[in-house]
Amino acid sequence: MGNIHVTSEIGKLKKVLLHRPGNELLNLTPDTLERLLFDDIPYLPDAQKEHDAFANALRENGVEVVYLEDLVSDVIKDEEIKLKFIRQFMQEAGINTIKYKSLVENYLLGIKDPKELVLKTMEGIKVGDLPKKKRDVEKTLVDLVNTPDVFIADPMPNLYFTRDNFASVGEGIDLNRMYSVTRNRECIYSEYVFKYHPDYKKTTLYYNRKYDWHTEGGDLLNINEHIVAIGISQRTQPEAIDQLAKNFFKDQSCKIDTILAFSIPSSRAFMHLDTVFTQIDKYTFTYHPGIMGTLQVFEITEGYDPTTFEDLNVKEINAPLDKILEMYLKHPVKLIPCAGGDKVAAEREQWNDGSNTLCIAPGTVVVYDRNNVTNEVLKKEGLKVIEIRGAELGRGRGGPRCMSMPLVREDVKW
Repeated sequence: MGNIHVTSEIGKLKKVLLHRPGNELLNLTPDTLERLLFDDIPYLPDAQKEHDAFANALRENGVEVVYLEDLVSDVIKDEEIKLKFIRQFMQEAGINTIKYKSLVENYLLGIKDPKELVLKTMEGIKVGDLPKKKRDVEKTLVDLVNTPDVFIADPMPNLYFTRDNFASVGEGIDLNRMYSVTRNRECIYSEYVFKYHPDYKKTTLYYNRKYDWHTEGGDLLNINEHIVAIGISQRTQPEAIDQLAKNFFKDQSCKIDTILAFSIPSSRAFMHLDTVFTQIDKYTFTYHPGIMGTLQVFEITEGYDPTTFEDLNVKEINAPLDKILEMYLKHPVKLIPCAGGDKVAAEREQWNDGSNTLCIAPGTVVVYDRNNVTNEVLKKEGLKVIEIRGAELGRGRGGPRCMSMPLVREDVKW
């Protein structure tokens, strides 16, 4: 089993990637919330306590936890890679003023501890972070307009949702091009891990940031080693799914032969497939009732050309969701609606990620404690429910699945 091995949503979770929320949350303001894709400002000390409790719950259940900031820190201990990383970071942050490019590069190079450097790029850089004496050597109009509290590089507060900037599939990953400028900048960290980290640099990339179309990890679910479900959503474009399918089918070592594309409403409430639909046991799924009237499902399989595989077979599957899943899993399935189907409770708890469950073993799920109606339904259905507090973490509109990227899962015997 390699350093990436994920062939289902439910196999026993062995290793997971997290990011502990940091000072990037302190740099949210009411004026920047919409641009930085937050609905409220979490209280950092409590958010960190909640996240630490989440990580400990995973460890207590036999999961090895690794942190994104630590992997990137390992990579940039190499001075040449560090300089390359800093310059790419500045380019993606839109730092193009000649004076600021020089000042920021020297400022970041002056941070000797690799982890401190990584965390600083995540939290954002203000004019006032740069040495005043060096700023004052030459006064420009930019200096007179930009006060010390202006951000030269925006913070990245969504980073604790590690599910999105890449996705593990089989022995490889999709390194995503994310929907917004704010979040696409996050992908630089995964890019450097999979390009340079000794444990991960040989990982197969099924998608990369150079493609023109947006896709995010919260839209991809590994149904089994042969089938993935991908959401056509606010954040993932159908063109990206077509390209991903071609890349799967071209790779002779890839076992994926079918993609189920789920078209869901394009809205912030339904931003990813995993906010409305997740798998929690071998043949059991949770879903938000609000998707049922609008859901379309398409099957994508390999095309006819045996040499190039450039053609795809795409067809719409016209059947209820449970029948579609039964068709592909070849077994009856159980669909459990968020909040048991109560419309008001379902809308409230779906907004707080009641359907965003993280399955860590067949029938064992991690959920936010605040979704008590849904959690009681799951318990009555015989699932083991591990509840974590998410009062502050949930302000970013993401649940336990959003906050975790499985790196290694045990295979499931179907």
